[in-house]
Amino acid sequence: MIELNRKTKETDIVCKLNLNTTGKSVINTGIGFFDHMLEALSKHSGIDMELSCQGDLHIDDHHSVEDCGIVLGQALKKAIFPIAAVERYGNATVVMDEASVSCELDLSNRPFLVYEVNVTGKVGEFDCELVEEFFHALVLNAGITCHLIQNRGRNKHHILEATFKAFAVALRRALVKNETLGIPSTKGIL
Repeated sequence: MIELNRKTKETDIVCKLNLNTTGKSVINTGIGFFDHMLEALSKHSGIDMELSCQGDLHIDDHHSVEDCGIVLGQALKKAIFPIAAVERYGNATVVMDEASVSCELDLSNRPFLVYEVNVTGKVGEFDCELVEEFFHALVLNAGITCHLIQNRGRNKHHILEATFKAFAVALRRALVKNETLGIPSTKGIL
């Protein structure tokens, strides 16, 4: 079990996660749609996750969403590295009705994000642009190379939920145990 706390003038975050489990979650960020997305990430990645965030929501959701990405990324990095005996690479395409989003990722310890999900505006009160901010913070802090690509879709909720689920499934697949690989790199270290 990895536990992290992060407190700034803008947010106070407590995070616990456990890899390769059942995907149970207790999420409370004060942002309903974001909680729903994090629950989906937990469930479909098979990562047990507890996350609470007290943020300056009277300003807007930005600090809370980005800082949750930072903390989740840091927790994932602690749980994953030094990497050994896992597949390392994962990919998934998730469909939700008319929407389809693909994710390819590498537990590379070289963070990079390609984000081609064309959703603007809001889902309820949630600013869609914050999803990119979340994933940027997460992959930067986790040391993951990640490509999230929208294949099609019209419904914003479906597209964004497929984005979180595609990341989750690709991550689950990258974390599959494979003892024969040892350290999955020709360099001998990641």
